[in-house]
Amino acid sequence: MAAHLGAHEVMEMHEVMNDAINGLNQVQLYRSFVKDPQLQQILDRQIQFATNSYNTMVNMAQQRNGGQAVPYRSPKHIAPVYGLDNPGTQSPNTSMHEMDDRDVASGMLSCHKSSALFKMIAALECADPQLRAMLQQGAVNCSEQAYELWQYMNQNGYYQVPTMKEMTTNTVMNSYQQAGAMHPMQPSQQAGLNYGQQPHADTLNHMVGQHETAGVERMRGQHQTGGTHYLAQQQAGAVMASQQQSGSMNQAIGRHQTGAASTVSGQHQTASMSAMAEQQASSLNDSASRQQNKEDHEQEEQGFPQ
Repeated sequence: MAAHLGAHEVMEMHEVMNDAINGLNQVQLYRSFVKDPQLQQILDRQIQFATNSYNTMVNMAQQRNGGQAVPYRSPKHIAPVYGLDNPGTQSPNTSMHEMDDRDVASGMLSCHKSSALFKMIAALECADPQLRAMLQQGAVNCSEQAYELWQYMNQNGYYQVPTMKEMTTNTVMNSYQQAGAMHPMQPSQQAGLNYGQQPHADTLNHMVGQHETAGVERMRGQHQTGGTHYLAQQQAGAVMASQQQSGSMNQAIGRHQTGAASTVSGQHQTASMSAMAEQQASSLNDSASRQQNKEDHEQEEQGFPQ
């Protein structure tokens, strides 16, 4: 494959040429089931044209100067037949021996429709102008071959065209009216439009700015709140620690003071008891002395010597 083609073009051409090969193989398979000489002529003509078109695509894709695509010319065009005329029932065949002219024509009609889609999609993705033109013409050729087969089927009653009531058709078609003359916009109108759009843009910018500012303020507030909360926690912890230390010291001081007070009180009580004992002993001695003096005095009065 030539390097001048883009990657997308290469893959699209790959799909298109594979589809062309499948179409040629399919029509060769169908050809053996045809009984109507008119359909045989149509298929033979389309097989020859499809072969030439495929070779042209290969030469152009490989830069062999294959030339341009040639338009397909249908021998004649027949006026279509509209309406339904006792259409028969349809169902899949249960055997290949049931294949008839209608099955062959319908199968090739679907083949051409599919190929037209493949080629038009590929043309929309092509960068090379000659390759693009060839694919566009190939899509048109497929549509012409499909229409040739459809005409054959329509004339033989294989493909009937249902219609709607004339009133319904006219109502739908007449609902569309022609467009009026387009008036190009004047420069002054364009300037006015731009001026009218500017406040809207300013408003949007202002709203965006407010939103960003609010976001920054919210983040700042969250940061400050978090810092304040952290400091409050630290201070509360310090206060609790201080209270615990103060309580321990007060408890120790209280115990020390209680012990000292108890010691002083005990010493004071002991001293008081000793003083009271001494006073009692002194009182006893005084009583004993007075008693002795009294007895001595009585004896003296009675004349007893000492």
